[in-house]
Amino acid sequence: MFVQFLKPAGLCVLMLAIGIPFSTEAHAHGGLALAEDMCRLTIGPYNMHFTGYQPDNTRNKEFCEDIPATGRTVVVLDYMDDALRPLPTEVRVIRDTGSEKDIQAITVLHLPPKVYPNGTVNFEYNFAEPGKYVGLVTVGGPKEHISRFPFSVGEGKIWVPPSYLLMAFAGAAVVVVLIFALRGRRSTSNSTAS
Repeated sequence: MFVQFLKPAGLCVLMLAIGIPFSTEAHAHGGLALAEDMCRLTIGPYNMHFTGYQPDNTRNKEFCEDIPATGRTVVVLDYMDDALRPLPTEVRVIRDTGSEKDIQAITVLHLPPKVYPNGTVNFEYNFAEPGKYVGLVTVGGPKEHISRFPFSVGEGKIWVPPSYLLMAFAGAAVVVVLIFALRGRRSTSNSTAS
């Protein structure tokens, strides 16, 4: 009954609003991307699954990009490509100062290059200070690949999953379409009554 009052443009907006939340990929900053509810770290031709936790703050809630608060943070990198297993992997977290000239001075965590035959790199770090940081994951071999991804720690932002934002947009679009449809119906019935 409602759809008959929608003009073709309104129907297109409604279909778009319903379809947007079901899109499969939203990009994050740097080498991280949120795809199919999983954080993917791209390093040259390779991919890793990135998962972060803050067991003392958010228990088992995962995060993908910015770290919600200071404190103990656990990061797990799972290889998505078996070709990574024999290659040495190095992980470094640095303070984002705008320059990486003296990388040793700004490094807060460093895991030297090592082969992880089981396909999982995990580490724990206690971020004592809020601020901006950069993660560097380097995979060695005949050709070295580096993934660089900036992130913030405890910046006071409220993290909202992209799917929630898309659902809010879809809901707002549906409300707008309803308002215009009902307004059009009212003006049609008023002109018919005259």
